[in-house]
Amino acid sequence: MNKPLVGALLSVLLLGAGVAPAAASTATSPGEAEVRAKAVTFAGTVALSNCSGSVVRAPSSLPGDPALVLSNGHCLETGFPDPGEVVIDKASTRSFTLLNAAGSGVGTLRASKIAYGTMTDTDVSLYQLTRTYAQIESSYGIKALELDAAHPVKGSAITVASGYWKRTYSCAVDGFAYRLKEGAWTWKDSVRYTSACRTIGGTSGSPVIDDATGKVVAVNNTGNEDGQQCTDNNPCEVDENGTVTVREGINYAQQTYGIVPCIGTGNRIDLNRAGCALPKP
Repeated sequence: MNKPLVGALLSVLLLGAGVAPAAASTATSPGEAEVRAKAVTFAGTVALSNCSGSVVRAPSSLPGDPALVLSNGHCLETGFPDPGEVVIDKASTRSFTLLNAAGSGVGTLRASKIAYGTMTDTDVSLYQLTRTYAQIESSYGIKALELDAAHPVKGSAITVASGYWKRTYSCAVDGFAYRLKEGAWTWKDSVRYTSACRTIGGTSGSPVIDDATGKVVAVNNTGNEDGQQCTDNNPCEVDENGTVTVREGINYAQQTYGIVPCIGTGNRIDLNRAGCALPKP
């Protein structure tokens, strides 16, 4: 996983002395910034205590619905879910720092519960907040990011926006891993980035935004750090025939279009809705 960070000391160990989550910055490869269809900002992203995230809405979400925050399952304050474990409707008071377009913190949002969380088939968490979308927009002038209901497309220009580091990474969808295996966990149909997105610890849970639409198509979660095969922090790709491929230095995300059918009336996560394929408890 793109490691969750615990405390400033670990941040320094991972990234080198003098690095701190302060000023906004952008990491791009030569020429990639010029082809981006629209500028992606930090508006709607959030910083967790150890990860990144974003305030998100489904296409059907209403202004009066309690808002949702998207992050990774491995960013849950309760620890990594075991393989096969699904967390649903668990009370939480976790806080999130909401960022504006420039990457400045403008306020604190608080969870009422973990609406959904798992590391099985995907690596995702959804927190329900104590405020509605309308209340957040009224207080801070910031709208939620919309979850794209469609499968992302190979070659699409994307931006990974980290609320923790206040940093963006711009690249493209290189392709999709049929299965992505890391230690005890296996994820399905993962997004593989081109090499320009060199995401780091603390970027876990960042929204992956399609530059052309501004919609969220995935959630950043891992990368192969050392070239090892299928170990923790070194995921491997496994194709339909069982062939294993290791791509050292390449990073990955979990698609989010599959979340959309699972969001029902009042933004309630309903795993029995038509089209919902998220793992059940």
